[in-house]
Amino acid sequence: MGDHTDLGFKAEYAKSSRASCKGCKEGITQDSLRLAIMVQSPMFDGKIPNWFHFNCFWKRARCTGVHDIYGFDSLRWDDQQKIKDKLGGGGGGASNSSGGDSVDASAFVSKDYATEYAKSGAAMCRGCEEKIAKGEVRISRKDYESQRAVMYGPVDLWHHVDCFVKKRDELAFTTEMNPEKINGWLGLKKEDKDMLLEKLGKGVAGSAKKRKADATKESGGKKKKVEETEEEKALRVQNQLIWKFRDGLQREVSNSALKILLELNKQDVPPGESKLLDAVSDCMTFGALEKCPECKEGQLSYRADGYHCTGNMTEWTKCMYKTKTPKRKAFKIPSEYHDAEILKSYKYVKRDRVFPAVTASTTEGPVSSSLDSTDGIVNFHPLEGLKFVVSGKFSKSKADISAAIVRMGGTVVTKCDGKTAAVISTKDEVEKKSKAVKEAEKADVHVVDEEFLDKVQKGGAALLITAHSIAPWGSDAEKRLAQAGVSKSVGAKSKGFSKKDEAYFTKNLPDKLKMTVKGGAAVDPDSGVAEKAHVIQDKGVIYNAVLGLVDVVRGTNSYYKIQALESDSNTQWWVFRSWGRVGTTVGSNKMERFGSRATAIANFKEVYADKTNNEWEKRDNFQKFPNKFYPLDIDYGADDEGDIKKLSTSGSRSKLPKSVQDLVCMIFDVESMKKAMLEFEIDLKKMPLGKLSKKQIQSAYGVLTEAQKLVEETGSATQILDASNRFYTLIPHDFGMKKPPMLDTAEIIKNKTEMLDNLLEIEVAYSMLKGGDEGEDPVDAHYKKLKTEIVEVERGCEEYKRLVDYVQNTHAATHNMYALEVEEIWKIKREGEFSRYKPFRELPNRKLLWHGSRVTNFGGILSQGLRIAPPEAPVTGYMFGKGVYFADMVSKSANYCRTSKQDPRGLMMLCEVALGNMYECTKAEYINKLPKGKHSCKGIGQTEPDPAGSYTTPDGVEIPMGKGKQGPARNSSLLYNEFIVYDVAQINMQYLFKMNFNFKW
Repeated sequence: MGDHTDLGFKAEYAKSSRASCKGCKEGITQDSLRLAIMVQSPMFDGKIPNWFHFNCFWKRARCTGVHDIYGFDSLRWDDQQKIKDKLGGGGGGASNSSGGDSVDASAFVSKDYATEYAKSGAAMCRGCEEKIAKGEVRISRKDYESQRAVMYGPVDLWHHVDCFVKKRDELAFTTEMNPEKINGWLGLKKEDKDMLLEKLGKGVAGSAKKRKADATKESGGKKKKVEETEEEKALRVQNQLIWKFRDGLQREVSNSALKILLELNKQDVPPGESKLLDAVSDCMTFGALEKCPECKEGQLSYRADGYHCTGNMTEWTKCMYKTKTPKRKAFKIPSEYHDAEILKSYKYVKRDRVFPAVTASTTEGPVSSSLDSTDGIVNFHPLEGLKFVVSGKFSKSKADISAAIVRMGGTVVTKCDGKTAAVISTKDEVEKKSKAVKEAEKADVHVVDEEFLDKVQKGGAALLITAHSIAPWGSDAEKRLAQAGVSKSVGAKSKGFSKKDEAYFTKNLPDKLKMTVKGGAAVDPDSGVAEKAHVIQDKGVIYNAVLGLVDVVRGTNSYYKIQALESDSNTQWWVFRSWGRVGTTVGSNKMERFGSRATAIANFKEVYADKTNNEWEKRDNFQKFPNKFYPLDIDYGADDEGDIKKLSTSGSRSKLPKSVQDLVCMIFDVESMKKAMLEFEIDLKKMPLGKLSKKQIQSAYGVLTEAQKLVEETGSATQILDASNRFYTLIPHDFGMKKPPMLDTAEIIKNKTEMLDNLLEIEVAYSMLKGGDEGEDPVDAHYKKLKTEIVEVERGCEEYKRLVDYVQNTHAATHNMYALEVEEIWKIKREGEFSRYKPFRELPNRKLLWHGSRVTNFGGILSQGLRIAPPEAPVTGYMFGKGVYFADMVSKSANYCRTSKQDPRGLMMLCEVALGNMYECTKAEYINKLPKGKHSCKGIGQTEPDPAGSYTTPDGVEIPMGKGKQGPARNSSLLYNEFIVYDVAQINMQYLFKMNFNFKW
C-alpha cells in the first residue's frame, strides 16, 4: 500500500521484524526505531518507504530538519531528542538544520563535497555538460535528492573547477566554507591546492573549531546543558502521558477491545494495530473527537500540524478541514472493560493538545494556490525551481525582494544565463543597460518589474513573466521554465521530481502504442496475446473499460484498464488488467486465465465493481464514489491511428496547383496535431488522436466554467479541488511525476479552455483524415473535404502587392520578437458562405480584417467556418464576450498562430467583416448581448493603422493598411484595436496567407 505523504523521510517503530535495512541489509527488530527514505513505487502511483536502522539512515540521507520527517512528532520524547541531536551535530543534517545546534560547517563540507583527479575521460561536467579530461582536477557536490540517489545512495555530481565556481551559489558552497575541508583535498598536489584556494577563497578556517573550543572552555570543559523552554516542557509532559496510555493499552488490551471502545465512543476504526493504538491513546489523553463540522461525517485524525478530516466533501474530493482545537467529549470506558488496569484507573481530564510553534508540516497538498493554509492546504510555492537575478533600486529593499523570492520557492543568483527565469529590475536599469540587463539581453531572458512578485503569488509564473516584461527581448517563457522542470500550466513543480527524476520514470516509454484491433476494440499489447486473441463481445456489449482517478491533493494521476479476452480459436479466456500513473512507466499488470467465457466475463464485472463501486450492468447510469475510479468515455474502436496515411505531394496524381497541394498536406499533418496536444500535456496514449469523445470535452468545458466562477467568487479550497479532480479525470493529462495543478487562477483556466478549443478543432480535422474516397488521389479527396475553393493570388499583381503592404505596414512595434514574411497568398471561397453573408453586405462599415489560429485548426475553420465558443465554455479569456475576434494590426492576430523558432510557419486569414454600427469600449467588458442598434463591438486600442493609408475596394470594403500610429484613445487599456462579431453570418473569408515567422531570438 502506498504512502501519500510528500515528505522525503518517515520515522516509526518497526511493526514487525520482517523488514531489512537498505543500508547494512540486516534485519530491523520489531518495536525498534527505524527511519525511511520515501521513494516512488515503480509498481503503482504512490510512494513506499525504504527502511534503515537509525545509524545506517544518516549515511544515506541528507535530512535538513525534523520538519522533513513524517511521523517525527509521534515518536517517544527521547527518540525525538536523539534525532534532533543527530541533526544538530552535523551527522546528517544540512547547514540550515532545524531543531538542534548549528552544524559544524567543516563537517558539512567534508561530507557533501569532494575533489580528485578525474579517473577517466568519461564523466560529464554538470555545469557545461562537456567531458572532464582524465587527470584534470574536478569537484563534486553530493546529490541526495534525485530519484537515483534516493533509491541507491548519494551520487557525486562532478564539475570542472571553473564551472563549480560559476555555480557555487546554486551548489551552496558559500564563501565561508574552507576548501581545505573538502574530502580528497589531501590527495591533491600543492599547485592544485593553491589553484583551488585562489578560485574558491580560503573561507573561515577553523572558526567552527574555535567556537566549539570557546564554548567548552567557558563551561569548564563540559558540554553546556541547554535549558528546556516552557513549550518544550509542555510537549515533553504531553508526549510522556500519551505514551503511558499507549504502552498500557498495547500491554493489557486486545485489538478487538480497542475497536469496540472506539465504536462505543462513535469514533471510526482505523486499519492496523499501530493506528488503532494511536487513536485510542489520543482519545484517552484529550477526549473523544466530534465529527467534522464541515462535511458532517468525516472522522478527524491527528497529524503534526493539526487534526485533519479523513472524510469526503464530494464523491470526487476529500474534505480539507483542519483544526488544532477540535471539539471533544469525554471518552467513556464501560465497567466491563475494567479488567485491564490501564482502563480501570482511567479518569477523563479535559486537556487541549499542545502543538509546537513550528510543526512538521505535511506537504500533502495541491500544487498551487491562492488558498489559505488554514484550509488544510500547504502554502503554494509558485517560483519553486526558478532562478532570479535582482538588480536596481526598488520601493522595497533588495533583501525584502530576495526574501520574497525565496519564500515562494525561488532562488536568487548573481549571474544571468539561459536557465534564469527572469531578472527583476527597473526601467531605469533597462535604459542604463546595467551589467545584469546586458546579461539578460545576451541570454534572451525577460527583465520584469517588482510588481511581478505581488502578482505571481497565485501562480502562473510563465504568463506573468511575459506580462510584466519591461525590456523588448525575452525568449518563450513557458519553454524556459519547462527546462527548469516547471509545468507551464501553473508555474510550479512538484517537490522531489527534477527534470532528471522525471526521465527516470518516462525514458523507457514507447513513442507509439500499436493497438491490434479485432471486432470492435483493440487488445492491449502488454497482454502478450494481442496476436491471437480479441476482446470479448456479447450481444453488442464490449468487455473493455478504461478508468481514471485524479487526486490533486495526493498528487495521484492514475489509470486502470480492464479487458476480458478470448482466443481467436474460442478455446481460451483471460482477464487482463493494467494500472499505473498516466504518462510514466510507473505501474504493472496482471493476466488471469479462466476456464470459460462466462467465468472470464464474471471476473471482469467483479473487478469493474471493485474499482468503481458500480455494477457493470448499470454503467450507463454511473455514479462516482469517493476514492474510486471513473470510466473515461474514450472510443478505442476499430480506427487505428496507424491506418491514417501521411498526406504527401510526393507521387501524388493531383492536378491541383503545387502550392495548394502543399497547403492541404500542411493542414492535415498528423504530427502537427500530436505536437499541439503534447503542448497542452495531453496524454496521447490514454487519449489518442481521433478517439476523443465530444461529450466528454463538453463536460470538461462545464467544469472549467464552474472553476472560473469559484475563482472569481473566492470559492472554498474544497470546491476548487473538486473541480480540478473532475477536469483531470475527464481529460487525461500527462504530468509525468508532477502533481496536477489546481484550476485556481484565471491564467490556468484560460490555458485549459484554449486546450479544449484546439482539441475540438483537431478532432474535426482528424475525422476528415479517416478514410479517403477509394481510387481518388488522397490530396484531392482531402481538398474536397475542406469545402472551399482555393486559388493562388499571382505574385507581383496589384492585389498581391497591396496585401503584402497590409502585412508590412501593420506589424505592431511591441511585437518585435519576429518579422513576418509572406510565402503564399490564396483567394478562398467557402461553400455557402457568401449566400449566408449576403444580407449583411447592406450594413455600413465593412472591413478586411486579420484572424490567426494554429495550423491544426484550419481544417475545421475552412470546412465549417469560424465558430463562436460553445455555451459550456467558461467566459475567461474573452475580453468582450464569446464572439469571433479580428484585428487590423497583423501581428496582433499573428500571435494566435502559436508558432515558434522551431516551428516557424503559420496560417492567417483576411476576412471581410460586416461591422455595421460598433459598440466601442476602451477596457474589458463582457458582452452577452449588444445594445440595441449595434452590430459589433470595437475594443479601441492606443495604436491604430493610419486612416489616411486605408484603401477601399471597388465593392466598398475598407482595407485599413496604413502604418501604425497613435490613436485618439490614449488612456485605453488596449494597445491595439479588436473587432468582435457575435453572429458568424457577418463573416466572409477572403484570403489565406502562409507566413514564415522569422524569429529574432
